[in-house]
Amino acid sequence: MSASTGIALAGQAAVSGGRLVPAALVGIALIVVTITRFRLHPALALILGSLAVAAVAGLPMADAVDGFTEGFGSTAAGVGVLIALGAMFGKLLADSGGADEIVDTIVGRSGPRTLPWAMAAVGALIGLPMFFEIGLVLLMPVIFLVARRSGLSLIRVGIPTLAGLSVMHGFVPPHPGPLVAIDALKADLGLTLGLGVLVAVPTVIVAGPLFSRFAARWVDVPAPELFDTRPRTEGERRPTFGVTLATVLLPVALMMGKALADILAAEGNAARVVMDFLGTPLVALLIAVIVAMFTLGGGSGMGLKAVAKSVEQSLPPIAGILLIVAAGGGFKQTLVDTGIGKLVADWVQNSGLSVLLLAWLVAVLIRLATGSATVATVTASGILAPLVTSMSTGETSLLVLAIGAGSLFFSHVNDAGFWLVKEYFGLSVGQNIKTWSLMETVISVVGLLLVLLLNPFLS
Repeated sequence: MSASTGIALAGQAAVSGGRLVPAALVGIALIVVTITRFRLHPALALILGSLAVAAVAGLPMADAVDGFTEGFGSTAAGVGVLIALGAMFGKLLADSGGADEIVDTIVGRSGPRTLPWAMAAVGALIGLPMFFEIGLVLLMPVIFLVARRSGLSLIRVGIPTLAGLSVMHGFVPPHPGPLVAIDALKADLGLTLGLGVLVAVPTVIVAGPLFSRFAARWVDVPAPELFDTRPRTEGERRPTFGVTLATVLLPVALMMGKALADILAAEGNAARVVMDFLGTPLVALLIAVIVAMFTLGGGSGMGLKAVAKSVEQSLPPIAGILLIVAAGGGFKQTLVDTGIGKLVADWVQNSGLSVLLLAWLVAVLIRLATGSATVATVTASGILAPLVTSMSTGETSLLVLAIGAGSLFFSHVNDAGFWLVKEYFGLSVGQNIKTWSLMETVISVVGLLLVLLLNPFLS
């Protein structure tokens, strides 16, 4: 019997069933209040919330600390390295000019009518390996330039780009939210990745080019003169579009290849053994980073020192994200050890309520309260983790996507992303709600509907 199992059994033996729901509510409320009212860092809030849950539930505090530490460590080991490798890859893509090459190629081949669609594609491609905030900062000069040159509204051009970035951030690994949910729910990464892309494409279309038609009517603002775009200088080297695109899609192809090999090839087959190794997320992202050093770094003329500096500079900005994710794993373990998750699982099974809808609602409530998609994801995953024992592999992957959809619902004033978009676009709070906040809500609802539509085929 593992240490975690021992802690869980000991905890459940000491916990009264009538104290579990109040314990969960107190813990979540403490997280919400400390983040929103006292501006405490989410990692600290999750630690305090875990201790509060254990205290109210009656779990021995020594066991609570042990359980939290184990959850923290296992999540950091399972997800932290992947987030770090993803950050390295994204920095190389930006510093080498590869991201600029993707943008210039796609936008350069588009007319005024197809520009919103092209910008959605740019946002999705750049958003695949990059964190939302990094992708937004990188693409803002491009959004402004395209809006000014085309004569289109900033909203008509910008919303599709933001939709591409946000959808990838919420649905597709190796972004922190999906990775945390996959780890907590023990979902199949390759299958979740494939289903995530399947859900992401129509969601980007609806929330991006289609929704922006209406948003641009509600809010019509010109592109501000915030950035002077950097033209491509004579003699400047960039990796080619084909090489850049192939490098970006390499880890995705490896992870999806593993999923296909597991389905199509017999166990023990040489091809399956190879793909099982190459498609392991850690190996796939490691290969992608090493390949990017040559294709992106070398392809742009970066020397060894420049490549090493780019990789080194990618890590400090994600330290906070890593702490939040790991602390979320500790909070999840506390919920498991007290037996709260099992209580929720029993209630859902007896209520007849759709597990996918419940997962979405839980993530929505936490997202609205805290403003953090990551906190919403890790908390909802912890609460719903016991449900997966009775679910198929496909349903578990859809559960990850339902939580991801809920975590994006209606960004508002307690979300850092809300203010980032508002300031860059030069909008009032009301204008930002009519555009950015509603776009996030469209993403959330459309994502949930697509997940529910897929469920009968994977049950």
